[in-house]
Amino acid sequence: MLMRTDPFRELDRLAQQLAGSGTWTRPSAMAMDAYREGDEFVVAFDLPGVSAEAIDIDVERNMLTVKAERRPSAKADDVQMELSERPLGVFSRQIVLADTLDTERIAADYDAGVLTLRIPIAERAKPRKIVVGGESSPKQISG
Repeated sequence: MLMRTDPFRELDRLAQQLAGSGTWTRPSAMAMDAYREGDEFVVAFDLPGVSAEAIDIDVERNMLTVKAERRPSAKADDVQMELSERPLGVFSRQIVLADTLDTERIAADYDAGVLTLRIPIAERAKPRKIVVGGESSPKQISG
């Protein structure tokens, strides 16, 4: 289950700003949406300002791990930063996937700062009709 609202989100954001940016050993969380669309489970991650080459996606058994790194943009020597609110560093999210998903066929797409993963529902998890076998004519019991 996913939590719809988080009353401590603003407190977490403030604590994250005070603690600094994420590192590979202690990454920051990234925002995501997860939903089912037809025969696919879709997970979308917000990663604005991250290049596609800086995104790492791994699946081991049923654990999906997404890591990304947003580095500071190259600035000239004479640039003086007046305000910096966009977080930099490493972002990560781990999701335990259900056994009903086909992790062998995950498709990833990155567009406009949103990483979208489409995970097909496994064939064995889809509803199917079971045919009842038997003889078509009744038998008479003699005895």
